[in-house]
Amino acid sequence: MKAGIFALTLLISGSYYSQVKDTLAEKLLIYQLPIGGWGKQLNDGKAVNYNLPLDKTLSEKIKATGDEHATIDNNATTREITTLVKAYKATKNAAYLSAAEKGIQYLLMMQYGNGGFPQYYPNKSIYRKKITYNDNAMINALTVLYNVSEGKNDFDVVNAELKSKSKIALQKGIGSIIKNQVLQNGVPTIWADQYDEITLQPAKARAFEPISLATGESVGIVRFLMLQAVTPDIEKSVKSAIKWFKDNKIEGYSYKVVKQNDKTVRILSEEKGSVVWARFYDLKTHRPIFGDRDGSVKYNYLDISEERRNGYSWYIDFADKLIDKEFPKWLTTNHLSE
Repeated sequence: MKAGIFALTLLISGSYYSQVKDTLAEKLLIYQLPIGGWGKQLNDGKAVNYNLPLDKTLSEKIKATGDEHATIDNNATTREITTLVKAYKATKNAAYLSAAEKGIQYLLMMQYGNGGFPQYYPNKSIYRKKITYNDNAMINALTVLYNVSEGKNDFDVVNAELKSKSKIALQKGIGSIIKNQVLQNGVPTIWADQYDEITLQPAKARAFEPISLATGESVGIVRFLMLQAVTPDIEKSVKSAIKWFKDNKIEGYSYKVVKQNDKTVRILSEEKGSVVWARFYDLKTHRPIFGDRDGSVKYNYLDISEERRNGYSWYIDFADKLIDKEFPKWLTTNHLSE
């Protein structure tokens, strides 16, 4: 009798949990594109906003948005996969796990044979087919595959087949990262924002994003590499990048967003003890460079148009934490010398 009651309790419990719904996750199911990924905007050009109520007009726009909008830009797809996995953990609603696994399959599908990831897939127009580190797109995708491979951050629920495929894709991705590290006279430096998907050479994206060494994205790349089991290639890559950051820091300056004459502006100003890096550096000379809407490249921050000067982040400071705290900890944890 007790066994029967226990079995009935489990059945009722399982039925209950399978019906539990997460409001945000329910919206993600609706927004998911047929190919498995998600877009950052709808077919009307407006950004996806999960806070908006689902009325008839919005639902029609979502249905009309095709696979060409599927992307990993601006955290799209990787954010939704992660959210759905956590929602499944909390609710045991199988629909959330199924959608997350379909999203993971999309990531595996979009990866190039050389290990890189395009910004969009299957859309190959303009710069969308380039291997894209910009805004951490490729690193976000690889981080999901890393979590699947290792069963970390709630991804232990993903099926074994996807786990096996993700391990292979992860290693291909790491290999791509190592190959993409820009060499200067045979010495590894850091990484560019985008690469040609065939030649693997640094490539241009938007008009104001010149071919260059990209510091912000390179910090994310180094942090990702430091999560991995250390190999000679990874050790060399990380140490080389850290050396480049140390050699090219701009000391005695800070970069802030402030109010001036009722306008929000970005300014670079002297500040004792502070350190920054330019967003972009020339591939050969390692001089800071700045791009403008017309595609021109300037060597002085003040020479670019006011619109671009205040509408884009031209300096970073978070490489400082990478150098002073995270890198030394990585060395100690892995019993490595600097």
